Amino acid sequence: MPDYSIDSLQAAFAAERYVADRDLATALFLSLSLERPLLLEGEAGVGKTEVARTLAKVLDTRLVRLQCYEGLDVSTAVYEWDYPRQMLEIRLLEARGEAGSASSKDIFSEAFLIRRPILAALESPGDRAPVLLIDEIDRADEEFEAFLLEVLSDFAVTIPEIGTLRAKRPPHVIVTSNRTREVHDALKRRCLYHWIDYPSAERELAILETRMPDLPAALARDVVAFVQRLRTVDLSKVPGIAETIDWAAALVALGARRLDTERIDQSLGALLKYQEDIAAIRGEGARSLLETARTEARTAKSKRA
Repeated sequence: MPDYSIDSLQAAFAAERYVADRDLATALFLSLSLERPLLLEGEAGVGKTEVARTLAKVLDTRLVRLQCYEGLDVSTAVYEWDYPRQMLEIRLLEARGEAGSASSKDIFSEAFLIRRPILAALESPGDRAPVLLIDEIDRADEEFEAFLLEVLSDFAVTIPEIGTLRAKRPPHVIVTSNRTREVHDALKRRCLYHWIDYPSAERELAILETRMPDLPAALARDVVAFVQRLRTVDLSKVPGIAETIDWAAALVALGARRLDTERIDQSLGALLKYQEDIAAIRGEGARSLLETARTEARTAKSKRA
């Protein structure tokens, strides 16, 4: 691993257009230094998945992503046998008259393994360990979470027909959770932990300016002030950073230079994802939120001055 410090990691992330605060940079530094998986929790859209993508760029290595979902099993996440090739091998053995002397090792060997994301990360070729992203572990079943304990403890996978395969270079593991359910303590003990919260107004503005450098400054301030205020409203789904960026792009596409009620109403589908939320905000709700947001932004600016 390159000789990174907390400051240089923070700077490297900034160079890849990810505004990481010092707490996150510290968690990443410790994860890399101690070779421990890092569990990132937070609401959807706050940038957890992007941490892994950016880390792979910073380390100049490949990203191996496992997207978790209900029903995920070992054959999809770790490995499965290439049954068509195994059947072909059996036919070839029969054609050569060797079927009687063949053993299970002839078809249950590494040559017939299909390596899914976890095994692919453990056996990654090259000199640099990959970044293994186990995304949204809270969506997977508890049985699969229990299976991960061996992977995260020993960076190894046990295949009954072959034995235990261990990583020569343990991958850098990022595990994310939206906390739709609690992750078990046994898995948490194997990881370092960091919570990614919604950003402050200053940090969200920095993120927006980094991701969209051509965004008009006045519009960027309006967008951030409005979203910050919107997060205090009782909604089915509060917008995350990803939605802020999408909304700003939508407003630019509509030709906006400043925020107004008409543009808000036209573009709410880029910011809010539930009809009930859109209906509650559209029109008078948007006008009131915009006025309040601008008043709060002016007050905060005068206090800083």
